Amino acid sequence: MSEHKHVNVEQETGVYYAPWEKTADRILTPFEHFIHRETTSSLILVAATVLALILANSVFYEAYYHFTHMDLGFSIGGLTLNKPLHHWVNDGLMTLFFFVVGLELKREILVGELANPRKAALPIMAAIGGMAVPALVYYAFNPSGAMANGWAVPMATDIAFAIGLMVMLGDRVPRSLMAFLVALAIADDLGAVIIIALFYTENLHLPALAMAGGFTAILAFFNFIGVRWSVPYFLIAVLLWVAMLYSGIHPTLAGIIGAFAVPARPKFDPEYFREKSIEILDKFDISHKGGGNVMTNVTMKSLIQSMEDLVLSVMTPLQRLEHIWHMPVAFVVIPVFAFFNAGVVFNFGSVFDGANANVFWGIICGLVFGKLMGITGACWLAIKFGFAQLPSNTSFRQIVGAALLAGIGFTMSVFIAQLAFAGDDELLQVAKMGILIASLLSGAIGFLWLWFAGKNKRYECSSSLAA
Repeated sequence: MSEHKHVNVEQETGVYYAPWEKTADRILTPFEHFIHRETTSSLILVAATVLALILANSVFYEAYYHFTHMDLGFSIGGLTLNKPLHHWVNDGLMTLFFFVVGLELKREILVGELANPRKAALPIMAAIGGMAVPALVYYAFNPSGAMANGWAVPMATDIAFAIGLMVMLGDRVPRSLMAFLVALAIADDLGAVIIIALFYTENLHLPALAMAGGFTAILAFFNFIGVRWSVPYFLIAVLLWVAMLYSGIHPTLAGIIGAFAVPARPKFDPEYFREKSIEILDKFDISHKGGGNVMTNVTMKSLIQSMEDLVLSVMTPLQRLEHIWHMPVAFVVIPVFAFFNAGVVFNFGSVFDGANANVFWGIICGLVFGKLMGITGACWLAIKFGFAQLPSNTSFRQIVGAALLAGIGFTMSVFIAQLAFAGDDELLQVAKMGILIASLLSGAIGFLWLWFAGKNKRYECSSSLAA
C-alpha cells in the first residue's frame, strides 16, 4: 500500500507537508542559512583551535599527543604507506584544502576579480607587498641558521578568519572592500603555493617526479578531450598524490594541479539550456495532465531526469566541484588540521631563550607590522602611479583595516611552519606561539579599526559575498 495513504499529508498550493514538517522547517532553515556563512567556519575553526590548546596545556597532553601521532598505514601489493596520523592530516587531508584553493584560484583568474587586469592590479600588488615585506621583516630577525628557514611563515593570510571577521562587521564595510580582501587572499594563496613548491621541496627523486609529470599530462589530456566526469580526474589525482609523495615535492600540491585540470567550460550554453528547458517543461505539462505522480508516471520521471542532466550540463565541472567541496573543507578539513596542529604547549620560558626569541618576534612583527606596511605601501604606490584605483565606495583608511586583517595567518602559516621547522619541535612550538599571538593581535586590531572607520557609515550588506 502506498506511503501517502498512511500519512496525514497537508497540501497547500501544490506543496505537500507531512505532520510536523512545517515545524521542522522553521527550526532547520535558520540553521541551514547559518552554516552557509563564512563566520560559521571561522567559529568552528576557533573551537577546534581552543580545544587543541586546552588539551595541549592540561593533564590530557599525553593522550592528545599519542592520538595525533598514532601510526596509520596500509599496503597494496608492493606499495606500503605507514605514517603518523598527524602526517596523514597534513599531507593527505590538506590536499583537499589545496584542491578547493586551486578551484577558487582558477575561477578568480578566469571570471573573478583577478580576470580584469584593471580590477586585479590592486589586490595583486597588495598581495605581493603583503608577502615580500613580512618575509624581509622576519629575515631581519633571523638572517642565518635553521631559524632563517621560517622566512615564509609570516607571508600567508588565513582567508577564513579574515573574511569571517569582516562579515561580522556587517554594513559597516562596503562590498567592494570584501571583494578586495577575497582577491588579495586568493592571490596570497597562489604565492604561498609557489613558495612551497620552489623553496620547501626536499631532495628530488627523479623517477617519481617523472611519474608525477606523466599523471599531470594525463589530467591535461582529459581536459583537452572534454572529459567532464569527475571520477577519472579523481583517480589520476590520487596516483599523482602518491607520485609526488615519493618525489620530494610536497604532495598537497597535487590538489592544486588537479583543480587546474578541472574543465571550466559548460557543455551547454545558456541559450541552448533555455530552449531545451522549455521543451522539457512543455512535455512535462502534457504528461502531468494525464494524472498520477512522479513515482507512478514513467514519462514524468524520465523528463525530470532529463531536466537534471540538463542543469548539470549548463554548469561547469569547476562550479559543481567547488560547490560540493567548499563546505566539507571549511567545516571538516580545516578544523581537523587546526586540532592536529594548534596544540601548542605555552612555555614562554623557551620563547625568550636566545635564538627562539628571534623566531617568535620575527613572526609577530612580520604578520602584524609587515603585512600592514607591505599591503598599504603597495596599494599607495599602485594608486599613486596610476596602476590601479581604490575599489568603489572604499577609502584608503579601510584598505588599512583590510591590511590589518590580512595579518591573520593562522592556517597557511602553521602549514608552512610545519615545513620550515620539520624535525625541530622546539622551534616549531615557538613559531606556532608567534602565529597564534600575531593572528589574535591582527584580528582584534583590524576588527576595531574597521568598526570605528565605519561607525557613522552604512553600506549595502556585505555578508552575502562570504556565503
